[in-house]
Amino acid sequence: MIDSGCTDTWHPSSYIKNHMGRSVLDYLFITNADQDHMSDLKGLDSSGVAVTTLVRNPTYSGQQMAGIKAVSGPLTRDAEWYVSACDRFSSPVSEPFDNHMAGITATWFFNPYPQFVKTNDLSLVVFIKYAGFKILFPGDLEGPGWRALLDRADFRAELMNTNILVASHHGRFSGFCEEAFYHFKPDAVVISDKPIMHETQRMVPDYRRLVSDQGVMVRTNSKRRHVLTTRRDGWIQFRVDGNGGYFIDTEYAG
Repeated sequence: MIDSGCTDTWHPSSYIKNHMGRSVLDYLFITNADQDHMSDLKGLDSSGVAVTTLVRNPTYSGQQMAGIKAVSGPLTRDAEWYVSACDRFSSPVSEPFDNHMAGITATWFFNPYPQFVKTNDLSLVVFIKYAGFKILFPGDLEGPGWRALLDRADFRAELMNTNILVASHHGRFSGFCEEAFYHFKPDAVVISDKPIMHETQRMVPDYRRLVSDQGVMVRTNSKRRHVLTTRRDGWIQFRVDGNGGYFIDTEYAG
């Protein structure tokens, strides 16, 4: 699972426990240490779902992150779980992700603390790959964080051939970095967002001009799309076959 955000009506902990019938989450990636990315962490614990492996930016300790978070006020129960987990999950894992996910692999990057102290620019940037398909989850990375990673040749190389970008910082202007698109041209961008409340959320046209002209076919309505949003499309599901081809289904017709 990548992040553990929840809504008033849907919790990943309940889905894992009751729908999937599982009590163990083998791999949990936390891309950003802000509440919207981890609002069901305590719910996992309360539901009896054990986390085996936590993947995060490893350059800060739990105490250091607690100090960063405390500037904004008292830690939530989810933040308390996370800062505690930062120290509890510090040993090399016995089952590396790439060797135990039936062909799915992951590559991740991060900026170092204390060179960066903002939680957004300390985001874990995760590439998930399967059979030639690649999707990028950059957390809430902002301009300075993007540009620092773009200075790295290995990051620029990994950007190449990325099919889908999940827009950083929920599609806000602060997470948009046009320089990143010098190194790849995704088929489409996905924005995980709420109803528009700020001008900085109106970034769909900016992403639209930087993706592939062909876009992607959505099976739900047989339309080609270049930017999908949870606000407009509801849940968005990718089905990837063994040859790297993929289909997209959405909750709403868009």
